[in-house]
Amino acid sequence: MYMKNLILVAAIFTCTNLYSQSIDSATFYFNKGLQEKTGNRLLLAHEAFNKAISFNPQYSEAYLNNGQVLLAMRRTDKAKDNFTKLHELQPGNQDAIKELTALYFNYRQYDKAIEFAKKCNNCEEADRVIGMSYYHQEDYAAAEKALLSAIKRNSNDAEATYTLARNYLDMEEYKKAVPWYQKAVNMPGAKNAWMYELALLFYNNNDYKNAVIAFDKAAANGFEQKNDFNENLGYASLYAGDYSKGEQLLLGILKRKPNNTVLLRDMSEIFYQQKQYDKSLEYCQKLMEIDAKDGKALYQAGLCFQKKGEKDRGQQMCDKAIEMDPSLANLRQKREMPGM
Repeated sequence: MYMKNLILVAAIFTCTNLYSQSIDSATFYFNKGLQEKTGNRLLLAHEAFNKAISFNPQYSEAYLNNGQVLLAMRRTDKAKDNFTKLHELQPGNQDAIKELTALYFNYRQYDKAIEFAKKCNNCEEADRVIGMSYYHQEDYAAAEKALLSAIKRNSNDAEATYTLARNYLDMEEYKKAVPWYQKAVNMPGAKNAWMYELALLFYNNNDYKNAVIAFDKAAANGFEQKNDFNENLGYASLYAGDYSKGEQLLLGILKRKPNNTVLLRDMSEIFYQQKQYDKSLEYCQKLMEIDAKDGKALYQAGLCFQKKGEKDRGQQMCDKAIEMDPSLANLRQKREMPGM
C-alpha cells in the first residue's frame, strides 16, 4: 500500500513538473515571439508563437499575437483560425471579435460579419460593417439605419456615404440618393465610377446640365471614355443645349459604328425636341440615304418642315411616309393631340 501511494505521488509530481516545464517553455517562446514581432521579423515571430501554442494550447495571448502577425503577412486564413480559437477560449475577447468582424466582412461572409459586429463593444466601424453588409444582402431598410449611424460617427467616410447613396438608388428613392452621391463624389477617396453613376442618375431624372457636369468630372478623374460613356455624354449635351459638343461626341461614335440607324434616329429626334429642325432634317436625310424606304425618317422630316412653316410640304411628306409604313398613322394621331 505504501509503495502504491509512493508511485502515485511520483506520477503526480512528474505530471506537475512536466506541466510546469510546458508552461515555462510556452512563456519563453511567447516572449521570443514578442521580441521578433517588435523587430518586424514576422516569420520568426510566427514560428515562436506557434511553439508557444504547441506547449500551451490554451495560451490566449499567443493566439492573438500570432493572428496579428499572420495578418501582417497577409495570411488571412491562418489569422482567422487563430482569432477563432481565441474567441472559443474567451468568447468576450474584444480583440478577437474586432478582428473577426473585419475578416468576415472582407471575406463577404456578411451574416458572420454582422454577428460579430453586433458583439463588438470597441469597434468604431461596427455600424459601417453592419450597414454595408445589409446593403450587400439587399436589406435596404436595415442598411439605411446602420449607415446613417456610421456616417454620424464619421462624416468623412466616403465609402459609407457612397453606399448610402447607392442604397437609396436601389430603393428607387432618387431624390434622397442625389445629395448623398454629391457628397460622396466630393470626398477624398471618391471613385470615378461613383461620379459616372451620379451622371446617369441626373440623366435619368432629366437633369441634363448636372449630368454633363458629372460625366465630365468622371472623365477628368480617369473614367474610361468608351462608346457607351461618350454616347450618354453626347445625348446629355444635346439635351442640355450644348449642340456642338453633343454632336461631336456622337459623330465620333458614328465613325466607329458607321450607318448606325439607331444613333442617327436618336439624334434626329433629340434635335427635333430641341427645336433644331435643320439639324433634325440633316439626320433624317442620312437615314433615308441608308434606306430610301425609311418611313419613320420621312415622317420625321415632314414634321420638321411643318415646324419650319412649310406645312403643305411637310404634310405631304408625312402622308407619303404613312403610305410606306401604315403604323405611323398612330404616331400622327399622338402628335396632333392637344398639348403634344
